[in-house]
Amino acid sequence: MSVEGKFLVYCLEIYRREKKMTGEQVIGLFQQYSIIDYVMSCYEALHTTGWQYTVEDIDLFIEARQST
Repeated sequence: MSVEGKFLVYCLEIYRREKKMTGEQVIGLFQQYSIIDYVMSCYEALHTTGWQYTVEDIDLFIEARQST
């Protein structure tokens, strides 16, 4: 697995834990809002931040996608 793939799994898990969701719910949410593509394309920037920032960034990304 690539480092980007490992980071995606990490993002799924921290988001699941913080939002108290199931893995299935998080994967559905990530697919619905194209978060998987976002995380993979922004790996270079996101992997240098802390987990709290990553969760907040994903929330902001979802919020922006809901407004459109």
